[in-house]
Amino acid sequence: MLIQENDIVLFQGDSITDSGRNRDNGDDLGNGYALMAAAEFSYKYPRHQVKFFNRGISGNRVPDLQRRWQDDCLALKPNVVSIYIGINDTWRRYDSGNPTSAEDFYTNYRQLIIQTKDALNPKLVLVEPFVLPVREQQKEWREDLDPKIAAVRELAREFADAYVPLDGLFAEASVSREPAYWAPDGVHLSPAGSALVADAWLKAVGAK
Repeated sequence: MLIQENDIVLFQGDSITDSGRNRDNGDDLGNGYALMAAAEFSYKYPRHQVKFFNRGISGNRVPDLQRRWQDDCLALKPNVVSIYIGINDTWRRYDSGNPTSAEDFYTNYRQLIIQTKDALNPKLVLVEPFVLPVREQQKEWREDLDPKIAAVRELAREFADAYVPLDGLFAEASVSREPAYWAPDGVHLSPAGSALVADAWLKAVGAK
């Protein structure tokens, strides 16, 4: 299992990770997959005494993580760092005309990982972004998102200790129930969607 006794586990990302957490309370895990994954792990392995932190912030892209990484990652000295980022790097192209190229996404993400490895050498969990076509226009997002998913997979091959393949998992899940069941706007998770991510995350780290 990736997570060992007395480890500090950090969830990092955007609004999907943030999930309404109280940022005035450093121990608050929000209401989404981070809370669900931490709760199930803690229930199954109480003697491990693992500490979980959530530092996801709504709207973030990779450069936003870079700007706050010292305080919101390195200062916490995590043994396991889980990064779930990327959908806003696609979304901003379509809602505000502020695109991020796949090359810039890959380069900045890789620099962030190298900085983390050099400073702490933690175990690394990478979570790939996804989109479900709740709105017809979101089908067009694949052109932008697919190269970024490919970039995350390439980074995972080079650096990650565990990988969470969400795009494929949600594509499979949306066959059994309509996309909005899992993510009402195609991006942000329903309770069922959060449970799917938490389950996949726990499996990836060997805790299921």
